[in-house]
Amino acid sequence: MKQTDYLHDAITLLRQLIVVPSVSRDEAKAADILEKTINSYGFAVNREGNNVWVISNDFNSEKPTLLLNAHIDTVKPTTSWTRDPFSPDIESNVLYGLGSNDCGGGLVSLLQAFRFITSHEQKYNMIYLASAEEEVSGVNGIRKVLPMLPNITVAIVGEPTSMQPAIAEKGLMVVDAIAKGVSGHAARSEGVNAIYEALDDLEWLRNYRFEKVSDLLGETLMNVTIINAGTQHNVIPDECHFTIDIRTNEYYNNEDVFEYLCSKLKSELKARSFHLHSSCISKDNPLIQRCVALGMKPFGSPTLSDQALLRFPSFKLGPGESARSHSANEFIKISEISDAIDTYIRLLDGCEL
Repeated sequence: MKQTDYLHDAITLLRQLIVVPSVSRDEAKAADILEKTINSYGFAVNREGNNVWVISNDFNSEKPTLLLNAHIDTVKPTTSWTRDPFSPDIESNVLYGLGSNDCGGGLVSLLQAFRFITSHEQKYNMIYLASAEEEVSGVNGIRKVLPMLPNITVAIVGEPTSMQPAIAEKGLMVVDAIAKGVSGHAARSEGVNAIYEALDDLEWLRNYRFEKVSDLLGETLMNVTIINAGTQHNVIPDECHFTIDIRTNEYYNNEDVFEYLCSKLKSELKARSFHLHSSCISKDNPLIQRCVALGMKPFGSPTLSDQALLRFPSFKLGPGESARSHSANEFIKISEISDAIDTYIRLLDGCEL
């Protein structure tokens, strides 16, 4: 096959996927399309729920293994769309549609690269995984599939990075807090005002700075993003609820940050989860060295992806721009997909892990 053939197949598949709504937890029809398409390429397809993957035909347990991953789910279209989000229109080298940029471009480009690279012998195994529920970090997405896969040496996640390697990614932890007071009548200032009880904690959160600053990701950030208290104007509130959004760099894990907050704040704290850790791959990794040799510039990404769930070295590398994700009239350029297929092949064909 020629490069133009791979590009044609990538665009054809992406347009088919755009037509079918695939909001998180409702990706079955998109998974059906992927399963049918990969089968038509001559591969044996594995499926668990709405996750679809394929392992190189010459898999050898003695070799290292590379995972290529991208997600098939999308967010819901915003009300500000002026186009039909499910109409894959092409105008002047631009393909429009929900999920075209996040993460359809990476999804179809990685698949075409997988086809080419596995068509001849490599020094490593390769797995292509199209995963579900990425946008909601769902339990039936990549977390469910990872235990079913062979041991992974390194992974590429096809999120939109303008085809520059994101070698570090911030983690996320959401903490719900409750400051307790005692209700009473506002006219007599009775009770203990839970809002005032929360003030010291809010002030501490606003001013605290974590000591370790990452060259790639900057500071670990904490922001109070939601606050709610009171039932009516003449009742002293007995509870003040607030939510803390925490974005960790690679020097801090979520469990340690949570324990530290518990030691410093008076409010009752509960973390929604701990599993979305920051991730980082060494600049000395052979694939990152090869990226640099090809003229790419490693950087740190503030946005979260399924990379947070991987417990082996990984980095993000995909076509499109992060700023287009979740935006109205989402699009990706045909030239970006063409360049991505070419870049993946130049990066991976004949490489060592």
